[in-house]
Amino acid sequence: MDIIKIIKKELNLEADAIKQIADKIDENAQKAVNLLFNCKGKIIVTGMGKTGIIARKIAATLSSTGTTSIFLHAAEGIHGDLGLLQKNDVVIAVSYSGNTPEVVSIIPYIKFNKIPIIALTGNLKSKLAKSADVVIDCFVPKEYEPFGLVPTASTTVALAIGDALAVALLKKRNFKESDFAKFHPGGTIGKKMIYRVSDLMHKEDKNPIIQDDVKMDKVILEMTSKGLGCTNVINREGKLIGIVTDGDLRRFLSKGYTDLNLSVSKAMTKNPQQTTPNTLAVDALNLMEENKITMLPVVDENGKSTGMLHMHDLIDAGVVG
Repeated sequence: MDIIKIIKKELNLEADAIKQIADKIDENAQKAVNLLFNCKGKIIVTGMGKTGIIARKIAATLSSTGTTSIFLHAAEGIHGDLGLLQKNDVVIAVSYSGNTPEVVSIIPYIKFNKIPIIALTGNLKSKLAKSADVVIDCFVPKEYEPFGLVPTASTTVALAIGDALAVALLKKRNFKESDFAKFHPGGTIGKKMIYRVSDLMHKEDKNPIIQDDVKMDKVILEMTSKGLGCTNVINREGKLIGIVTDGDLRRFLSKGYTDLNLSVSKAMTKNPQQTTPNTLAVDALNLMEENKITMLPVVDENGKSTGMLHMHDLIDAGVVG
């Protein structure tokens, strides 16, 4: 038994099934997207069994892209959960046969309340298809699935159609990455869009900072005690005028300077790259990457030092990823 050959064949079958469905997409898909776009309530996605799992995923995708959507287990629907449905809603019903008893049993209630139904089904002559306002054909040849019974390619097709509808809808809504971030504050995209430098920077007594007239021995002590391998250098007015990093210290020593009583001006990098507390963390990250640096001084609107942002802070917060 060639397992690799079997797996490759199955993947190709499912890919072919999606391509065949893509070739059959017509104005019904446009009607479906328009119904979803103009929905004043919420989208209810329902199904049973394995297609029910697909329906749940479709609902989750719609919700994460700005469309209020809820999964309704068809069997639970006939036992009280139909209360989820309201007159301004739209229903997406997923059933390959189109005659799944639990799905069919809730259709009268949906129709009675004049709620539009979008059907994803492989049987255009089914009860679901005949009751739906819009039908999207999900037909898959029997030979594409084990024994012509086990839902594999058919569920893949239903999932792909659900994803395609969601993508078309988000584009119609002009849904942006920043909008996506609002619904995913725990994800990398969300963190990039939500975190600001002030949320992550080392500030107050954790901000490494020294005056421009101090000697190198105190500079090294400040760099070591704050644990960032760098320090801001400020003038008497508190304004940032430079930075000393581990790299600056190594270059200082390589020039033959061994007297730690020398001024910090001998070692610091003047007028370093800097950012502000209100800057998005992702913009600070881009600045660091562009300049190949791992730490970034933070200043207020008057140019006074208020903190230090380290690449490790961005990594720990999940902004880098």
